[in-house]
Amino acid sequence: QVQLVESGGGLVQAGGSLRLSCAASGGTFRGYAMGWFRQAPGKEREFVAAIGWSGIDTYYAGSVKGRFTISRDNARNMVYLQLSRLKPEDTAVYYCAADPSISMITRAPAYWGQGTQVTVSS
Repeated sequence: QVQLVESGGGLVQAGGSLRLSCAASGGTFRGYAMGWFRQAPGKEREFVAAIGWSGIDTYYAGSVKGRFTISRDNARNMVYLQLSRLKPEDTAVYYCAADPSISMITRAPAYWGQGTQVTVSS
């Protein structure tokens, strides 16, 4: 079982930046692809970004590509999401996710964190 705990959310003005962190425990971190999803009020949860076990392969939703950056630190069992040039439509609860398969991490990850709120004011 993998446990995931997110942190770093908050309130920020449009155009600003935040860095989300996700601490993983309970599994062999290097064996998992990691990802971030988000869910805005009244909307379905959507894929944001994913990263392979080595940190080389990254994937992004079109709406965040060029503004968000995913990274991981395998020595610290951490994954990060740098959010830049934030827009009010980025307001959502952001969830960290993990899955042994890079193909599943973008669709239906096996493990989820509790989420961290990001609110972008206009």
